[in-house]
Amino acid sequence: MKTAKLKRGNIIFLIIIALLIIPQTRQPIQVLLHKGLSYINQSSLIEDGDRVELRNSNWSLKSDNGTVLEFNETRGKVVFINFWATWCPPCIAEMPSLQALYDDYYDKVEFLFVTNEDFKIVESFKTKRNFDFEVFNSLDEMPQELLTRSIPRTYVLNKKGEIVIDESGAVDWNSNKVRSQLDQLLKE
Repeated sequence: MKTAKLKRGNIIFLIIIALLIIPQTRQPIQVLLHKGLSYINQSSLIEDGDRVELRNSNWSLKSDNGTVLEFNETRGKVVFINFWATWCPPCIAEMPSLQALYDDYYDKVEFLFVTNEDFKIVESFKTKRNFDFEVFNSLDEMPQELLTRSIPRTYVLNKKGEIVIDESGAVDWNSNKVRSQLDQLLKE
């Protein structure tokens, strides 16, 4: 009886390991895991005294529809910057919540979804998942305060150009807490 349970446990363990090794099943499992973790990883506002202001806003970005955005044009606006990639499981996990947030705030908040991937790959990814937000590639060096080595990485800037939210990893961006934070920033 005990050996049968042990064998069954070993078989289940081997199946899980095999699913994580096989490329076709690895990414969906990782995305599901990060989706679950996104509900735990919540955004929080940085205290006033700890906020960093962007000093250099001479940053140019090109969108997937061909327009060029000079970052200094966002001064006086609430700016939501998300660094991501189509191959990144935590990025994929948080994208539906980002699309939902974008749907409701695109006309109030400046959204910058930034990737270094080719726009053909990005467009295929967006089409497959019914995402319609604009995506940007950096044309030159971004502000030092936004440099990151991990994705997804999300910054929210207030109207003064201060980083008020700085989150790494998948987050449920369509939560009431985030919406309340954005509403508060829009009123300031």
